[in-house]
Amino acid sequence: MIRTNKAFSLCAIVGALASTLPAQNPYPHAITDRLIHTETPMKPPLPNVVVTDPDFGSSMIRATDSNTNFKLPGTFLRTEASGEQNEWSADTRKFYLLGKGGQVLAFAFDPATMHISSLPNATPGKALLLPIRPGPTFAFTGPDLIYGTTNRTPLTITGYRFSTNSTAPVIDTRTCGVQPPLGTGRSVLSDDDVSLSLDDSRVSISEGGPEGGKHMFVVVYDRVLGCRWYNTQTQQIGGAWGASGFASTTDRYLIRHAYLSRSGQYVRILTDGFGWYIWDLATLNVNTCKPGSKLDCQGYGVAGYNSIVNGPGVLNDLQLVKRPLSNLSQITSLYYPLPSPSNWGQEEHFTWSNVDVNDSHPVCLSTYSYDGDTTIDQPFAGEILCVETDELASTIWRFAHNRAVWNSAYFQTQPLGSVSLDGKFYLFTSTWDNQLGTGVDGTPLSDVFILKLD
Repeated sequence: MIRTNKAFSLCAIVGALASTLPAQNPYPHAITDRLIHTETPMKPPLPNVVVTDPDFGSSMIRATDSNTNFKLPGTFLRTEASGEQNEWSADTRKFYLLGKGGQVLAFAFDPATMHISSLPNATPGKALLLPIRPGPTFAFTGPDLIYGTTNRTPLTITGYRFSTNSTAPVIDTRTCGVQPPLGTGRSVLSDDDVSLSLDDSRVSISEGGPEGGKHMFVVVYDRVLGCRWYNTQTQQIGGAWGASGFASTTDRYLIRHAYLSRSGQYVRILTDGFGWYIWDLATLNVNTCKPGSKLDCQGYGVAGYNSIVNGPGVLNDLQLVKRPLSNLSQITSLYYPLPSPSNWGQEEHFTWSNVDVNDSHPVCLSTYSYDGDTTIDQPFAGEILCVETDELASTIWRFAHNRAVWNSAYFQTQPLGSVSLDGKFYLFTSTWDNQLGTGVDGTPLSDVFILKLD
C-alpha cells in the first residue's frame, strides 16, 4: 500500500486487496458506515451524568462546568492542544485538563461507571491543582507520575508524584552541555512540551528562546546514557551519546514544539511555518517534510512509535496517511477509496497515546469545520473517529458528534482530544453547539467531555 504522488490510485487498488485480510476490531459496537449522519439537537448534559450520543449510541459524560476552575470561575476549560501529550494515567483512573489561566486540573475517574471525583490530595468536590505548567504528560509505565515543568524552573524537567503530592527534578537541562550554553532570565525559557518514550526511559523538551516559536534547542535525556541536544540555529548536534557534529540539513530554523516518538528513536520538530523535521536521535540525520516537497506534509499530525499519521488534505479533507519516521516518502493511505467528488471544509486533530510498538493500534481524531460552519453535509463532519492503522483494511469507527463550533478568534473552541492508553476513552473540548454561553471575560465557554470508545 505504498504510494507516491504519481501513483496514488495504486494505493486504493492494493488497499482493496488487503481489505480481504483479517483486520482488527477493537470497537465492535461502533458504527463503521460512510454515510452522512446529521446531528440531532441536544441540550448540554449535566456534569458527571452519563448520557448517550443520539446519533451514534456512544456513552459520554460532561467532566466540567463553569465552576470547575475554582481559581477563575466562569471561564473556559479545555484539553491539551497538541494531541501528543498523554492526559491519562496508565490505569485510566486519572486525567487532567487545562483552565483558562494555565491551571492544570486533575481528577479521579472510574472506567467502569465513568464517574468523576476528586483525587486524595484535592479539596473534596474539587479538582487537584497540579504544581506544574500547562501541557504535562502522564507516565506510560505507571499511574503515579506526571512529567512537566514548573514556573520556578522552566528549564528543568520535573516529575510530580500523586501518592506523595510532591515534585522532584528529573533533569536540569542547563547541565546538558548545549552549545552555546543556555543563558539566564526571562529570555531563556522552555516550551513546556515535555514528551516521553513508551518505556519512560527518554524524555525530551524544546527550549532556549523567550517564547514559543523562538526556541533553538531540542534536548533529550536518556536515564542511562545522559543528555543529547540539537541546536537548530547553528546546526550543531552533541551530547553524551550518539554522533556529534552538524545536522544533515542545512536549514536554520526556530522551534515551535518538539515531540519524542514513543520508541524514543526520533524527535518530530515543528516550526511556526508549514512542514516539520525528523531528527534520528543517535545520528546527525535531520530530514524535512515541507509543502512543495511532494510528500504530503500539510495538516495536523501525530507521532506514534516509529510512524507518523497526518491529514495532508491534498485530495480530500479526510485524506489520512501514515509513514515510517525512517522514510518519509513511504506513504500509506489509511482512508480508501476516497469519495468522488471530494469533500472539503473539515479539519482533523489527532491523538495516538494508545499506540503500540507496531504502530497498529487505531489513531483517533476529531473533525471540525475550519470556518465554523455547523452544516453537516458530508460523512465524518464534526465527529469523533478512530481509524485503522494496521494496514489490513480501511476501517473508520464513528462514535459521536463533538458539537464544537470553532471560532478562529478563540483557541478553546476547537474539539481537541486525547485518547486513553487503553484506547477506550476520549477526552475532548466542546462548546456544545455554542449552548454553553459566554464566560465572565466575554469569551465563549467550552467544557471538557469524556466519550467511551467501544
